[in-house]
Amino acid sequence: MEVQETRVQTDRIFTIPNILSMARLVGVPVFLWLILAKHDGWALAVLMLSGISDYLDGKLARRWNQISRLGRLLDPAADRLYILSTLFGLTYRGILPLWLTAALLARELMLLVMVWILRRHGYPPPQVNFLGKAATFNLMYAFPFLLVSDGTGWLAWTGAVFGWAFAGWGTTLYWWAGILYVVQVRRLVKADITAD
Repeated sequence: MEVQETRVQTDRIFTIPNILSMARLVGVPVFLWLILAKHDGWALAVLMLSGISDYLDGKLARRWNQISRLGRLLDPAADRLYILSTLFGLTYRGILPLWLTAALLARELMLLVMVWILRRHGYPPPQVNFLGKAATFNLMYAFPFLLVSDGTGWLAWTGAVFGWAFAGWGTTLYWWAGILYVVQVRRLVKADITAD
């Protein structure tokens, strides 16, 4: 009986964690518009709310046993869309150099190829691991600091120092997690070929 109830909960769509993830997705175009229009204070507020809801949706899903298939898709999708929109906005405004944006986008492209390969072999997308979460955490901290660095004075200087520190760690961890995904995909595909 308990197993059946758990299964029902994991397939539910309108759970608090999923609603938080959906709200984060709705916030992506709002955030992008704010950053392009140079409403930096509001953009920072939306980004901070996104970070808080990202933390809460995972914590609440585990605590209330509301982990769902939809949530496992929405959470990383919202993370990636925030990262992509921030990259676009900060690069467009000249805050981020093109090489950093290219490095992060190349990793995303590599992961898309890995997901495509997994699907061809009948596997679902890989689970988000701790390293990937840590990378996203670092990048989500880097972007607000880098946005603050687009100014003058001690606050901009402090934003630049912390922003580039988080961006460096985030980019390194992002690629490290990506390489681990490639290794994982390679093992699965190799096992599939060997089984045939």
